[in-house]
Amino acid sequence: MDDSQEQLRRLIDLLYRDNKTVARLDVLLRAESLDLPADVLTLISLLPPSRYTRGRLCDQLNSAITAHGWARRLGTLE
Repeated sequence: MDDSQEQLRRLIDLLYRDNKTVARLDVLLRAESLDLPADVLTLISLLPPSRYTRGRLCDQLNSAITAHGWARRLGTLE
């Protein structure tokens, strides 16, 4: 597993450890605080403002991953 992919999955696990939904701003702030790689931060910056369940966040991120051709590097999320 690529380091960026692993870090992205870890971020999602952390976000939903104690929450059922998270805001886009929460995702951005947590990603920045974890000093994630630039490709992951770029991906997260593409999220539209909203509150997300884990499934919806993964769907949004997977759509961006696919649309930008990053599937080989970042994989898909569940």
